[in-house]
Amino acid sequence: MFRRRRSADDFAEEIKSHLELEADQLQSEGLSEDEAHRRARVEFGNVQTTYERFYLRCRVVWFDNLLRDINFAIRQLVRNPGFAVVAILVLALGIGASVAIFAFVDAALLEPLPYAHPSRLMSVSESNVESPRWPLSYPDFLDWQAQNKSFTSLDVYSWSGFLLRSGSGAEPVQAMRVSGGFFQTLGVHPMLGRDFNPGEDRLGGPNVVILSYGAWLHRFGSRSDVIGQTVDLDNQAYTIIGVMPRSFSFAPGGNAEFWTPINVLSPHEHSRTFYNFLGIGRLRDGITPQSAQSEMTGIAKQLQRQYGIIGHDLSANVGPLSEMIVGDVRPILLTLLGGAGLLLLIACVNVGSLVLVRSENRRREIAVRGALGATPARLVKQFVTEGLLLAAFGSGAGIIVAAALMRLLARLIPKDMASNMPFLDGVGLNSHTVAFAAAVAMLAALLLTITPVLRLSFQRVRDGLSYGDRAAASQVWRRLGANLVVIELAIAVVLLAGAGLLGRSFYRLLHVPLGFEPSHLVAVDVAVPHTAYETSAQIIELYREAVRRATSLPGVESAGITSKLPAQCDCNTDGIRIVGRPYHGEHNEVDERHISANYLPTLKATLIRGRLFTEADDPARPGVALINQTLARKYFPGQDPIGQSIANDEGGRPSVWQIVGVVDDVREGSLDADIAPTEYFPMNQIGEHSFALVVRTSQGGSTLLPELVSTLHQINSNLGVSNEVTMIEKIDATQVALLHRFSAWLVGGFAAMALILAIVGLYGVIAYSVSRRTREIGVRMALGAQRSSVYRLVMQQAGWLTAAGLTIGLICSVGTSMLIRSLLFRVQAWDAVTLVSVSLVLGLASMAAIFLPARRAASVNPVEALRAE
Repeated sequence: MFRRRRSADDFAEEIKSHLELEADQLQSEGLSEDEAHRRARVEFGNVQTTYERFYLRCRVVWFDNLLRDINFAIRQLVRNPGFAVVAILVLALGIGASVAIFAFVDAALLEPLPYAHPSRLMSVSESNVESPRWPLSYPDFLDWQAQNKSFTSLDVYSWSGFLLRSGSGAEPVQAMRVSGGFFQTLGVHPMLGRDFNPGEDRLGGPNVVILSYGAWLHRFGSRSDVIGQTVDLDNQAYTIIGVMPRSFSFAPGGNAEFWTPINVLSPHEHSRTFYNFLGIGRLRDGITPQSAQSEMTGIAKQLQRQYGIIGHDLSANVGPLSEMIVGDVRPILLTLLGGAGLLLLIACVNVGSLVLVRSENRRREIAVRGALGATPARLVKQFVTEGLLLAAFGSGAGIIVAAALMRLLARLIPKDMASNMPFLDGVGLNSHTVAFAAAVAMLAALLLTITPVLRLSFQRVRDGLSYGDRAAASQVWRRLGANLVVIELAIAVVLLAGAGLLGRSFYRLLHVPLGFEPSHLVAVDVAVPHTAYETSAQIIELYREAVRRATSLPGVESAGITSKLPAQCDCNTDGIRIVGRPYHGEHNEVDERHISANYLPTLKATLIRGRLFTEADDPARPGVALINQTLARKYFPGQDPIGQSIANDEGGRPSVWQIVGVVDDVREGSLDADIAPTEYFPMNQIGEHSFALVVRTSQGGSTLLPELVSTLHQINSNLGVSNEVTMIEKIDATQVALLHRFSAWLVGGFAAMALILAIVGLYGVIAYSVSRRTREIGVRMALGAQRSSVYRLVMQQAGWLTAAGLTIGLICSVGTSMLIRSLLFRVQAWDAVTLVSVSLVLGLASMAAIFLPARRAASVNPVEALRAE
C-alpha cells in the first residue's frame, strides 16, 4: 500500500519483458516482427485489465475511491474560490447562530440545576386568585413544615439587605435570609467552614453569616482564615461560619453576598397574614408534585379555617424549581431558537441553490464521465463526498462563529439581569452543543448532497453531451431554483414579521404612558443606619435635610423622596378596607408608597382634585393619604373619595387614613403590567430606614450623580448610597424592558441576515436565468423586441417568485406570530402595519436585487449574443 507507484512500475516492466520474450520466440519460429508482437499481445490477453487486477490486489477499493473523491472535491473548491468562500461563510453563519442559541437553551432548559437530584426540588408557595405564586407567611411555613408528609425537607427564603461597615464607610449589600436547612435541601455545602447548625435559625439565635464566593473573593481577599472572623452588618457583629463554593448560585437570590438565618422577625412577619417568604422543598421518593400539591392545598385550607383568615381563598402551588427559575426566559429562548433554526434553513437553502447552479454548469462533465463508463452510483458518491466536505468546512467555521456569538451574547446581557440567570455559567461548547452541531452539520450535508443527486437523476447522457455553454436554461433548474428561492423568501418574511412585531412591542413598551416625565430625573437609593437614626423624628429630619441639600445643588429644580421608585414592580402592597362600609373579608390589594411632600411635583405628576401632602403632615397630625385614579374608580365608583377614609394595618402606626387628594395614574408597576390601585402615605408620618431620593435637573442629570452622592455622604458618612442612575436608564434596565429589547434585537438580526440571503438567492436565480437565456433574448431583440419588453420579461419572472414567497410567508408569519404572542405587548399577531411594512421592504429589496440582471438583459447586443451562442 505504501509502495504503490514502485510496485505498479515493476509489474508493468515485467509484463513488457514477458511480451518481448514471447515476441522473440514467435519471430524465431518464422513470423515477422509486427505479427510476432500482435500474436504475443493476443495470447496474453487484455493488458489494461491485468494492470487493474494487480492494482486492486490487496487494496480497499472504497477507501481508495474516497481518497480520490476527496482530492477531486478539494481541487473543485480551489478552482472555484468564490463559490467555496460564499458557501462556507453562509453555512458558518447559519450553523453558528443556531448552535450559539441552542447553547443558551441547553443551559437554561435542558441542563439540570446544579443541585443534588434537582428533579426532586420543588418551588413551594401559597396561591390565590390574585397570583398563582403567592408568598408564605412565617407562621404558615412553620405549620406547613411540621404537618406535611410529602417533603423530606421544607425551607423558606426571603430577600434582605444590610449596611456593611468597613474602614472606607458604609455600603449597602444584598443578602438573603434563609431557614436553617436551606442549603441541605438544595444539596450544597460550603467549601470553607460549615453550614447553619440546628437552632441557629430560631428566634433570638446567634448572628452568623455564610459568604458567597464573590463576597469572599472581593471583600475578604480569598483568605482561608476568614472563618470565625466578624463582619459589621447594620452595626451588629456577625460571625462568618462558611463560604459557598464558586459554582453555587441561586437565581432568586440575585447578587446576594451574605446568607443569614431567619432568627429575627419584624412585627409584620409575626402575623399569619403577612406574606414575605418563598419556599423550596425536596420531594420524598415516590411522591409526585401533584400529590404534594394536593396535600399542601389541604393544609392551607385547614389553616385558613383554623385561624379564621378572611379575604384570601388560599391554596398551594408546588412545581419544579427549574420552572420558577427559567419560567420568564423560556418563551424568549424558544423564540430565538426558532429564529436561529429558520436562519439555518435559509442558509442551507441558499447554499443548496449555489450547489444546484454548479451542478448545472457541470452537466457536460457529468455526461462525459458517464459516457466513459462511470456508473450513477459512482457519480453519486462523488457528489456526496463534495457535499460532506463542504458541510464539514462550513460546520468547522460555524463552531468558531458560535463560540464568538456565545461570548458576545453573554456580554450583552446586563449584570443585574445575568444575576437572575445562573445557567449562563453553563453556556459553552459541551457534549450537548457539540452533538447538536453535528446533527445540524449532517442535515446541511444531506441538503447539499441531495440537491445535485436529484439533478443527476433527471439528466440523460445525450442531453449532457449536447448541452455545452450555448444551451437554454434547463427546465429542472428553473423549477428547483425557483422553488428554493420561494422558500427563502417565505422564511425571510416570517423572520421579518416576527422582528417587526417584537420591535413594535418594544417601542410601545418604552412609550407606554408613565404618568410622569422621566427625562431630567435622577435617583439614588439610600439605606439609613439604625443606630444613628433610632427615632422617627431623627429619620424625618434626615429626609428634610437630604431634600434641602439636594435642592440647593446647581442645576436642580426640585427633589423628593419615595419608598419605591416608579415603573419597577407592583410590590410593597397593602390590604385596605373602606371605613364606613360593611366588610365581609374582601381582599382589597393595592400598591403602597410612602412619599415626601414634593415627590409628586418632582415627577411632574398631575393632581386631579384635592391637595398634595405638605410638610405639616407629620406624626402629630391625623393620617392622610393620596390615591390614584385607578383606586378611585375601583373603590369609589361614582363617588367623591375626598374626605373618605381607608383603613389598614401598619404595625402600630395610624391605621386610618383620610383621603385628601386624587392624582393621575403613575405607573408604579412594570411597563407591561396594568396600572394597579395605589395609595400614597406621607413619609413624615411613616419613618423608614431606606428610601430613594429623586431629583429633577434643568439639564442632563448623569453629570450630577457624583455630586449628589457626595452631598448625601456629607450629611452622614455612614449612609448607604447606591444605584445612582438616571430615571430613563432605570426604566430601560428593568427586566421586562431588557427581555423585550434582547429578543427584538436578536430576532431582528436574524431577520436582517435572512433578508440579505433571500435577496442574494433571488438575484442568483434571476442572474443565472438571464445568462442561460442570452440567445433567446438576442433573438427577441433581433426580431424587434424593445428594451422595455426585456425588462418586463425579467421583472415578471422575479415578480412571480416574490409574490409567491410573500404570500406563503405572510400566511406562515401569522401562524408563527401566534406562538410568540406571550412576548407581544399591545400588538396583535396579525398587525396590519407590520405585515404591510414587511411586504414593502421585501418587495423593494427584491426589485433592487433584480434590477442589475434586468439591466444586463436589456443591454444585450443581438449580434454578439447570437455569435457567442
